Amino acid sequence: MGRSSVLLIYTGGTIGMKTDPVTGTLVPFDFNGIYDEFPSLRRLDVDLEVLPFEPIDSSNVAPELWVRLADIIRENYERYDGFVVLHGTDTMSYSSSALSFMLENLGKPVVFTGSQIPIGVLRTDGRENLITAIEIAAAKEEGRAIVPEVSLYFQNRLFRANRTKKHSAEELSAFASHNYPALADVGVGIHYRYGAICRCDAGKTFSVNTAVSQDVAVVKIFPGMTEPVFRAMLSAEGVRGVVLETYGAGNAPTFGWFIGALEEAISRGVHVLNVTQCVSGSVNMDIYETGRRLQEAGVISGRDITTEAALAKMMCLLGRGCGTAEFVELMRHSVRGEMTEE
Repeated sequence: MGRSSVLLIYTGGTIGMKTDPVTGTLVPFDFNGIYDEFPSLRRLDVDLEVLPFEPIDSSNVAPELWVRLADIIRENYERYDGFVVLHGTDTMSYSSSALSFMLENLGKPVVFTGSQIPIGVLRTDGRENLITAIEIAAAKEEGRAIVPEVSLYFQNRLFRANRTKKHSAEELSAFASHNYPALADVGVGIHYRYGAICRCDAGKTFSVNTAVSQDVAVVKIFPGMTEPVFRAMLSAEGVRGVVLETYGAGNAPTFGWFIGALEEAISRGVHVLNVTQCVSGSVNMDIYETGRRLQEAGVISGRDITTEAALAKMMCLLGRGCGTAEFVELMRHSVRGEMTEE
């Protein structure tokens, strides 16, 4: 069996910084010289090629980056056995979730990773994250990729990307997947949870859909929210989809003006998806009266989907021009393993 080939795409982020020996300031690392900086990479049985972008701060990430990444993977899909995307941590869950919905019938690994400490700093977490992400992207058994889906690797754990959330600004284990098990745990070896890994139908052809709509909003309810503020959010010009972050199991106020504002928005064609503000657990609008009122108003249950995945999924489906019935059906159910089906 020949060596696996991996395309390493650097988009920016903390992982790509090192200390300038003259000024002592952090400057972008030149990933074209990655073997000189990390000679240990040569010991991996992998042919590695690097595609560096002009670094983008993850706070400035927009759907244009997602489209660019998807196009690069499409153009190079037959040339490489896997892909690693280096990305800033702040919006990594958004970008990796979006890629999971753009890439259809994916049969090869796309692994996102980054770091909390710059790769040029002695005690960086970036070195291990980078090396292990490459190893996972190249991993095969019986000629088939072990993890043929969009994933996120960070601090010894591999997650399904569209299940992740950045939960810490300071801990090295910055990401968590509260409602789905890790795809792999990394210690002395890499221990894959094969039953948790998603595999597409081998008979289907890989394809990419980069149509994305930005006509969306995230509305987080809070005690004391007023009618004018809520109506302004739902009626913002151009908005066609709203991710509504509610309390607990999908509960929200039952004030007449609140339900009325939702009903009016939905009657105008605005899709409203209910997700919980809790980091774990699921929306269940059948438990309490507050949830049932939302359901009766036409609000869609997001089950246990994260806000990041919900937003990315909504943007992709709206971009494809799905009709109302198809949109609602697809948002209610899992299409890339992003939510738990009962």
